[in-house]
Amino acid sequence: MQRVNLGKTAPELYKTVIELENLSMQKVQQAGLDVGFSHLLKLRASQINQCAFCVRMHTQDAIKAGESTDRIALISAWRESEYFTEKERAALILIEEITLIANQHFPDSAYEQAAQHLSSDEITAIEWVAIVINTWNRIAISSQYKVAK
Repeated sequence: MQRVNLGKTAPELYKTVIELENLSMQKVQQAGLDVGFSHLLKLRASQINQCAFCVRMHTQDAIKAGESTDRIALISAWRESEYFTEKERAALILIEEITLIANQHFPDSAYEQAAQHLSSDEITAIEWVAIVINTWNRIAISSQYKVAK
């Protein structure tokens, strides 16, 4: 069975998500966050959501942006590695909590922990990255975007 491709059946909405993506990346840059690391944040959310299309894309984007293969390989086990700074760990907490919002409803403790290491501009950018990548994951999964060899 062929699923509806949301980008083709509602192109105006799809274009709006692209615009959100572009605006969120502007926030990343305005906040002084590393673009390569933003792809690791997107990769982590995509791993949690099991979006193969986005996992592959953001792995490739992280490589192109200069992220190391070690950091890419360890992003799913970031708590167990020393490859990520305190600021990056705080960002990863935000990404995971927003991605898993149905589980714990984004507890204050997670936000407070992140706020110890991140400015309000950085938190804003990271939260928008989380919102947008979770939207893309749902579009790709529900439309069954193909991941060919």
